Amino acid sequence: MPQATGTFEVKLAPQPLANADAGPLMGRLSINKTFSGDLQATSQGEMLSAGTAVKGSAGYVAIERVTGTLRGKSGSFVLQHSGTMNRGAPQLAVSVVPDSGTGELTGLTGTLGIQIADGRHSYVMEYEIAPQA
Repeated sequence: MPQATGTFEVKLAPQPLANADAGPLMGRLSINKTFSGDLQATSQGEMLSAGTAVKGSAGYVAIERVTGTLRGKSGSFVLQHSGTMNRGAPQLAVSVVPDSGTGELTGLTGTLGIQIADGRHSYVMEYEIAPQA
């Protein structure tokens, strides 16, 4: 399966919750990213998060639409995130939403791995683009 690698910058901004009574451990954020490397793109999305009374335990879900070029092929696609921290142990799954690819990225499937080291974000995307009939 082909891989795309690079870095990204992310800006998160707190947003009001739809349910104001959700409690202090719930959160909603807007996501704005700029990808560099094999994926030259920007994205916009939303994240919902939940903390707990136990330090190091939390969860989040997010959806973001990515628009740009993947190894020179232009279009857009949607990423779906599901992440948990279990007393400091992270688990994260980020997948391309089926049939969300547009333009030259129609038929895109795959997953995106995220690494954070020394405050810098990087990604490894394993993907395929199915030929269109």
